Amino acid sequence: MPEPERPADTRATEPAARVSELRRLLDYHAYRYYALDDPEITDAQFDLYLQELIALEASHPELDDPASYTHRVGGYLSRQFEEVTHARRMYSMDDAMNFAELDEWLARTDEALGASEANPVAYTCELKIDGLGVALTYRDGRLVRAATRGNGTTGEDVTANALTISDIPRSLARAGLERVAGGGFGSSIEVRGEVYMPKRSFVRLNEERDGAGQSVFANPRNAAAGSFRQKDPTVTAHRDLETFIYAVADEEPLAVSSQWEFLQWLGSCGFHVNPNASRCTSAAAVHEFCEQALAHRGELDYDIDGVVVKVDSFASQAALGFTARAPRWAIAFKFPPEEKSTILREIRVQVGRTGVLTPVAEFDPVTVAGSTIARATLHNIDEVRRKDVREGDAIVVHKAGDVIPEVVGPLLEGDLAAAHAARPLWNMPQTCPSCGSPVVHEDDEVAWRCVSIDCRAQASERLIHWGSRAAMDIDGLGDEIVNRMVDQGLLTDVADFYDKVTAEDLAAVDTGRTYATSTKDHLEGDPILMGATIATKIMAQVEASKQRGLARVLFGLGIRHVGANVAEQLANHFGSIDALASASVDDIAAVDGVGPKIAASVLEFFSVEKNRAVVARLKEAGVVLEQERVANEREQTLEGLTFVLTGTLEKYSRTEAGNQLKALGAKVSGSVSKKTSYVVAGAAAGSKLTKAEQLGVTVLDEAALDRILETGQAPQGEE
Repeated sequence: MPEPERPADTRATEPAARVSELRRLLDYHAYRYYALDDPEITDAQFDLYLQELIALEASHPELDDPASYTHRVGGYLSRQFEEVTHARRMYSMDDAMNFAELDEWLARTDEALGASEANPVAYTCELKIDGLGVALTYRDGRLVRAATRGNGTTGEDVTANALTISDIPRSLARAGLERVAGGGFGSSIEVRGEVYMPKRSFVRLNEERDGAGQSVFANPRNAAAGSFRQKDPTVTAHRDLETFIYAVADEEPLAVSSQWEFLQWLGSCGFHVNPNASRCTSAAAVHEFCEQALAHRGELDYDIDGVVVKVDSFASQAALGFTARAPRWAIAFKFPPEEKSTILREIRVQVGRTGVLTPVAEFDPVTVAGSTIARATLHNIDEVRRKDVREGDAIVVHKAGDVIPEVVGPLLEGDLAAAHAARPLWNMPQTCPSCGSPVVHEDDEVAWRCVSIDCRAQASERLIHWGSRAAMDIDGLGDEIVNRMVDQGLLTDVADFYDKVTAEDLAAVDTGRTYATSTKDHLEGDPILMGATIATKIMAQVEASKQRGLARVLFGLGIRHVGANVAEQLANHFGSIDALASASVDDIAAVDGVGPKIAASVLEFFSVEKNRAVVARLKEAGVVLEQERVANEREQTLEGLTFVLTGTLEKYSRTEAGNQLKALGAKVSGSVSKKTSYVVAGAAAGSKLTKAEQLGVTVLDEAALDRILETGQAPQGEE
């Protein structure tokens, strides 16, 4: 459907006008939520609009319309997926916004089912997972299709993506199959649940996207939806999605008679079933479950926004039936949103370790979800514009996923709207707030960056990277030592290691620790200094690092997009840093494995005067900035083959193994694709191994790698 225009909420007082307005608001915001995975309002605000519309239509039946949002399941279909029809309609759920509404529903349901003190109605209470609905179809016990909820009747075929989620069974366990009529499913059975993203994965994903200058997800639900509805399943595979399964389209073939028994059956089949469920036989027990869920929601590693209360008996469910949009036998008790209002005092810019400039909102402290917050990242200028927050605004804040402080947006009621409109828009600075260098912005990214190598805000991470094993390999130069040297003014850029810091300087570095006891020479509380012995060893490593070669230097400089493999390709092609620095973007892009994006980044790096000055100081200090061209003594027997190394190897580091493979002519890549010849998997291999198995790439163990390096020959008949 075409994207609806953004409607205004004028809060019309005449019922017909307000109903029309609410329908436009719900249609627009449902589209943002379901189709774009990019909501503009909170779930709580959406629910308030919906409840208001339901009440108005109930009190003014003449205004009811079959096309109203109250008569349909939320959701939209994307044209990028094939449409599939669900075995039975996937309904939405009516909401209880407080305990009074929940009690009304419980009393009404008890009465409809003829409950008594001697024969109470049993209810199953389950956590309401804030994710994306999914329907999984199994035929004869094997997964044949996965679909999104879509509009309730028709969903999107996302089978390829579902196959990348590790807790979705490909085949059901025999213990579950034995409880199905005939010992199998006959034609098919469709189970339903929720795809979600754990909070830990949400935090990691947003950190990665923020560091790469990409837009971030507003909350775990959006992240899950955006990850699951990807055209490329390999993207889904890297997003750490999980599921909870809790429903079935048709329970008739199953040897179970209640929701509680059904949850046990799901577990016996191998599905991931939420352990936080309870069978309750009184309103007091339902209350207690809801109260406990609300009190402990912050301890969970996934988002919940309420509790689903279901009549336990399948026979009773059938007797109660459905309304136009929801089952009469279930209700969602929605948690109250924990949002607070405060005043946005300033939008400050932080410079991250990769040079990305990040706007951060600083506001009057408020307590949200058990802790006091006074600042929240706004991620990038696009996010500032989308939320339209301005310094001095009254704003609403909450915690995304009950973890990350987030600005929801400005309060625009009454006089606040006029005051907001009078304030100037906030703009990204044109120079780095840390070092004053001009900032750059690439057209295809949302991030603004400082690319100066001596930017103090980036110093520690750049210097730690320079001394790392894969770069200049300066043994003993750990994170803590580098941070102390930066704090004490000894280091600003990587050239300082060679032309500024002396052994005496390093020996006098305050380690940040103190003596625990008094001695003849030291009083308790005296700082512990680095000392001459350690300083001498580190300076010897610094001197040795001068001979590491151009590839290590290029990697160590931290040029954006230039990893170890690209650095080696550039070093081998150009031979010297001077040749690389004077090359055109086309010359650089022509190097195998580089391309225009990396070439532009390299050119940008050498266009900064301060970066060129640091390189000149490295040269003057005697750091080798040329690539030694040594004739390869071994026959290039692996030429044309591509290897990927993953996991922990016992005999080699991955760098060492990669170098030996390259010496035999192989290409070593950091990612798995259909062009990969072999994946060498060590202990604790992760997503690369999973992807290799999905693509049918040959997987080798370390013993096979040993044979290849010893003989120079790939396994026969494997490639």
